[in-house]
Amino acid sequence: MQNNYKAILEEYLPRGSSDYIFNWLVEKKVHLKITRNRTSKTGDYRPPIKSPQHRISVNHDLNEYEFLITLVHEMAHLLVWEKHQNKVRPHGVEWQQDFNILMKPLLENGIFPDDLKETLHHYFFRAKASRFADQELTRLLVKYSNNEEGIFLEDLSEGTVFKAHNRILYRKQKKLRKRYRCIRLDNNKIYLFNPVALVEEVKGEIEGN
Repeated sequence: MQNNYKAILEEYLPRGSSDYIFNWLVEKKVHLKITRNRTSKTGDYRPPIKSPQHRISVNHDLNEYEFLITLVHEMAHLLVWEKHQNKVRPHGVEWQQDFNILMKPLLENGIFPDDLKETLHHYFFRAKASRFADQELTRLLVKYSNNEEGIFLEDLSEGTVFKAHNRILYRKQKKLRKRYRCIRLDNNKIYLFNPVALVEEVKGEIEGN
């Protein structure tokens, strides 16, 4: 059973990282679920409250480096829960420290290519809550995604119509602090998009706002 578990992990993780991750998950008795794409998140941690096990889920469609980073992110949440449960901030100092501790062996053992490793050193120093919070890292991770196509939303002009991941049409509007205000053309509702969301530009006359 454990051999099958490890073999599945190896399909998703960079070479050289599976033993470290596998042994940690087994030690902590983690139920790991590889899920369909979720637009709101790439990973999730659930403590053993309604279940006897720690539960971690990671989206199936991430590239190997995204998958590893996301998984370690959730592993750090587990460590924080063991020590503090819900008495500290989700991405506070405690989580940052555990995140860095878990990532250190991976950064030191040649798991990541040089350009990604350099960016990761800066990323983990800041320890942002989401990989999408660090736009430099997000742009670089796209380079290692063979199935990622499109253009970053921030590179489109204001007023441009685009298709998002869900194939729905939106029109780009002004930036509000960290995200862009966009109008969904089929219902005129407002949605906020990350500047480095990958989208497909739609050219020509399109009805709507």
